[in-house]
Amino acid sequence: MAPVKKRKAEPKPVKPETSKKKKGASSASDPATNVSDWTLSKLPLQGEWHDALSQEFGKDYFIKLEKQIKEEINNGHEVFPPSNLVFNALNSTPLSKVKVVLLGQDPYHDNGQAMGLSFSVPKGLQIPPSLKNIYTELSSDIPGFKSPGHGCLQKWAENGVLLLNATLTVRAHNANSHKQFGWQKFTDQVIKVISDKCSHVVFMLWGNFAQSKEKLIDLQKHTVLKDAHPSPLSFGKFKGCKCFSRANDALKKKGMEEIDWKLE
Repeated sequence: MAPVKKRKAEPKPVKPETSKKKKGASSASDPATNVSDWTLSKLPLQGEWHDALSQEFGKDYFIKLEKQIKEEINNGHEVFPPSNLVFNALNSTPLSKVKVVLLGQDPYHDNGQAMGLSFSVPKGLQIPPSLKNIYTELSSDIPGFKSPGHGCLQKWAENGVLLLNATLTVRAHNANSHKQFGWQKFTDQVIKVISDKCSHVVFMLWGNFAQSKEKLIDLQKHTVLKDAHPSPLSFGKFKGCKCFSRANDALKKKGMEEIDWKLE
């Protein structure tokens, strides 16, 4: 791992509060969703990541991205997740702590679901079908794993699993609606930074979309595990892939600490 310059003040991971909200409650009244707060370059970003990515904020595509999000909100659309959780994946897993990258496509788009971590929803919400299938595979792959009864993967994020969506925002109730906004240029740069600055990271690429990102990764330095997506449509191919134990085996071979996948 190359040394990474650290800033003095680093934001702590922001965990969405769900205990006081009813299931399906709208987040429109949250201060974090105000148009004035959608200044992406000013949102809290962990110091190592800020140093590695700050040059992106001044690029034309990023300025246009921010403008498009503000236009969405000005036109009366809700945008998920709240602005304070847009960079939750990066804030929860500092660059120097990344051991595994689990790449998703875009945030969940129903009320209260999106928390800035791929495949994850806050405690108290129904577990999405893909995550149920992930838990099923974990139960057969990792000894002692039991479904935790919730869908929050924050523990993984804080233990070295970067839960990165390729697109970091979405219009409420409209899947993949921000796909063309430019987020993928930003998250492609995140992948490139990891490939360049880190050593022996395991990239878990599920499905054709995630696997298209393999070209961004230095295969001489890192391990890429390619498997089917755990959605109900392809679970038959995902089942039995043992990707979680394979990821740990790859880390162990490089003398690195394995991931504790248990969530109880």
